[in-house]
Formats: sequence, C-alpha cells, structure tokens
Amino acid sequence: MSSMTSATVTFSSITPNLLVRDVATSLAFYRDVLGFTMGETVPDKEPFVFVWLKRDDVSVFLNDIKAGEHDYPPAAAMPLKTQFYGMREFAITDPDGHIITFAERVSGQ
Repeated sequence: MSSMTSATVTFSSITPNLLVRDVATSLAFYRDVLGFTMGETVPDKEPFVFVWLKRDDVSVFLNDIKAGEHDYPPAAAMPLKTQFYGMREFAITDPDGHIITFAERVSGQ
C-alpha cells in the first residue's frame, strides 16, 4: 500500500474469513471448544455455507470452500462489488497467498 493510500484509510477491525472443507465440523470446533456463538448464517438453516461466529469482541467467518471458490478463484483478486448482504467489498491476495477481503457496510442497508 502506498504511503498516500495508507494515510487516507482507517481500519476499524479485522475478521478472519476462513475457507473450510466442512462448515459443520468447523462450527462445532469454534462453538463447542472455543466458546464462540453463532451470528448470521447463510442460508438461515443447515447445511450452512457461511457462519459468522462471535466471542467477546472477536469475529470469525466460516465459508464453505466450494462456495468461496466462486468469489475467490485461485491466485486472483475479487473486484470491488456490493454484495447482497449489504457490504461493499474487494479482495486481494497477499505475497504468501492469503486472500484478504476489505469491506464496508453500504449506507441504508
């Protein structure tokens, strides 16, 4: 990130967005072992392809890897777009291959 860009952008939090092989297994681990509680899910009932987990001030997103391949093709970035769930997002791949998604809530949603 250039110094001009980094000086004009303020980050307020970071949320790991994990692409997992089995959402139910990962959900059980984070909920039952680590004490996270479920927030929003997609769809509303199991089997989930997305789960927002929360504990204290920490959030973790679990995404089914098959569903995530649509938005995150291998070694590519996701262009800026407004998602159906009210967030404007884009993603980049860092030098180690980690996908980092930046998001902000769209006003009025």
